[in-house]
Amino acid sequence: METNNNNNTSSTTPTKLLQQKKQKWFLLLISSLLFSTLLIIITVSSSTTSSTLLLYRNRNRYRERSVVPEFVESKLPRQGAAAGSTSLTIPRLAYLISGSAGDVESLKRALMALYHPRNQYAVHLDLEAAAEERVELVRWVEGERVFKEVGNVRVVVKSNLVTYRGPTMVSNTLHAAAILLRDGGEWDWFINLSASDYPLVTQDDLLHALSSIPRDLNFIEHTSDIGWKEDQRARPVIIDPGLYSLQKSEVFWVSEKRTVPSAYKLFTGSAWMMLSRSFMEYCLWGWDNLPRVVLMYYANFLSSPEGYFHTVICNADEFRNTTVNHDLHFISWDNPPKQHPHFLTVNDYQKMVDSNTPFARKFAKNEPVLDKIDSEILGRKEDGFVPGGWFHYGGNANATLPYNFLMNTTELKPGPGAQRLKQLISGLVSAPDFHKTHCI
Repeated sequence: METNNNNNTSSTTPTKLLQQKKQKWFLLLISSLLFSTLLIIITVSSSTTSSTLLLYRNRNRYRERSVVPEFVESKLPRQGAAAGSTSLTIPRLAYLISGSAGDVESLKRALMALYHPRNQYAVHLDLEAAAEERVELVRWVEGERVFKEVGNVRVVVKSNLVTYRGPTMVSNTLHAAAILLRDGGEWDWFINLSASDYPLVTQDDLLHALSSIPRDLNFIEHTSDIGWKEDQRARPVIIDPGLYSLQKSEVFWVSEKRTVPSAYKLFTGSAWMMLSRSFMEYCLWGWDNLPRVVLMYYANFLSSPEGYFHTVICNADEFRNTTVNHDLHFISWDNPPKQHPHFLTVNDYQKMVDSNTPFARKFAKNEPVLDKIDSEILGRKEDGFVPGGWFHYGGNANATLPYNFLMNTTELKPGPGAQRLKQLISGLVSAPDFHKTHCI
């Protein structure tokens, strides 16, 4: 019996040991599962907290963005806000000054009258000008000490053939804007002028007046009431030889006519404008393709400079509420207007001043009223720059080159022209119906 008991004991011991091992393994498995579950709960809880915090932050950011006004009138400075003249508030302008055959001297004079070290300039003589004229312009710009030291004047060396009434004028404007965007650094507004334009205020006046307004405003005279232009410009199809020829000639007409676009609304207005940097980037990059589509349509449109930018800006939701319906020019037209305005003379001087506009056109070469504008408004000497905070004549009545011009590039000395211009701009953007005049 004793032997049998020993045998039973020896036979059951391995079973107990196996059971004990299974129990330990089971306990370890349960412990591992519990630990894993705890880790998952902690991770999910942490992730939920982070997501909640991120959502909370995003909501706060959205709320911050959502309070930004949709319309430019709500962005306008409150009354009593100082314009300021520090480098943080003074804008920078980008100019295109264009001319054709025989315009070299007029272009030089306009550039000198418009010059300021804060701004950027592209000057262009089209292919109708003789090669000697274009070489003369390049040598003059390269030889001017101020231009050379500041480095903000660029001659468009690869000249374009520009037909005034054709789309080549639009392509030339876009070309200059592209150069200024690529090489001109930071600037706020783009202004297109011709050699027959001239300023009625100093650049200190202009920069001072623009310092207190939103930088996204676009000064572009426009209307959707195209009237007679529908039959004489929108429906006809024209070809601009400047798109494919090296010889300038008048546009010619195609016998077939087309319907008015239904994909977008046509607008028309002045070919002269001051456009924001953001809008010029949109025209060149065209992230929703509207600028390219409209450009291709206007390639066969008579006097496309009077419609392309207007149609793009008024059909783009992002920009249509940034328009100010004015071209910042004094221009004397017939009634009804003809293709070209009157040439301005001394008889128009007081009307020019009273208009409060910063620019006027059209001036004949060496028109005596330009001397009157130089002496009575700009304070400019013959062949000299317009004095301001960035330079003065240093007490030398015969000096034409700036004195210490690199020392005061952020200082403005506005004169009466600044008050006239501020009166004009204030009247435009503070009008009770300002928000109702966008693209109508």
